Amino acid sequence: MFLANERIYKMPFSKIYPLLVQKAERKGRTKSEVDTIICWLTGYDEQGLQTQIERNVDCETFFREAPKINPNAVKITGVICGHRVEEIKDPLMQKIRWLDKLVDELAKGKPMDKILRA
Repeated sequence: MFLANERIYKMPFSKIYPLLVQKAERKGRTKSEVDTIICWLTGYDEQGLQTQIERNVDCETFFREAPKINPNAVKITGVICGHRVEEIKDPLMQKIRWLDKLVDELAKGKPMDKILRA
């Protein structure tokens, strides 16, 4: 498991980002909604998000440099990739899975206020 995690951590966020957008757009959602989710979770603003993508930072750096993980992120629950996100012990992997879970909820048609735990 450790080697798989390490591969994910070192993967450029700029490679993952378009996959998240595609996942949402295939279900009629928008890039803007994906950006809103990422900014809500990480505290980046639009420019900060774009800068990280352009810098080609890996996932580990993307989350380490995040201005502020949203305190409501702990309310994200459920299963993604066969794992309950609230039970993931590794803090970095949990943040990655939180993001995946939020975009998954978006793609499944959940309203933004529910996704953003308003």
